[in-house]
Amino acid sequence: MINSDVIQLRELLRQLIRKLGLLDKTQLSCCGITYSQCHALVEIGSKQSLSINELAELLGLDKSTLSRTVNTMVEQGLVAREPDPDDRRYVKIKLTPAGSSLLSDIEDRMTDYYLNIYQAIPQQKRKQVLESLELLVKITKGCCC
Repeated sequence: MINSDVIQLRELLRQLIRKLGLLDKTQLSCCGITYSQCHALVEIGSKQSLSINELAELLGLDKSTLSRTVNTMVEQGLVAREPDPDDRRYVKIKLTPAGSSLLSDIEDRMTDYYLNIYQAIPQQKRKQVLESLELLVKITKGCCC
C-alpha cells in the first residue's frame, strides 16, 4: 500500500513544478531566452569561462543538445567561443557584454521574485523550508523512468 505522505509529496512537487511554469512549453522562457539558455548563461557567468563538456556536466544535459543551445546563444550575441589558452584543441565559452548585461537583469529579477517568496514564508518556518529543499535537491535523481 502506498503511504499517503508519499502521495502528498508527489502532489506537492507536481504543484510546485506547475506554479514555476515548467510544464508549459510556451512559457519556457526567461527574459527573452529559453530556460536552457538561462541556466547556461548563469553557469557561464558564475564560472567566467568553461568548455561545452564542463557546461553539459553542470547542467546535466547531452553535449549535442547543449551545443545547439550554445550555437543559438552565439548567434544572439550572448556568448563567444574562444580557444582554450592551455589547450588550443578545446574551446571555452564566455559571456559577451550583452550576455553579461542580460545575466545581470535576470539575476536582479530572480532575486526580487525569490525574495517575495521567501518573505511570504512565516519567519519561524524559513530555516525548515530551506533545509527541506536542500535535502530534496541532495536526494533527488533525474526522472523516475
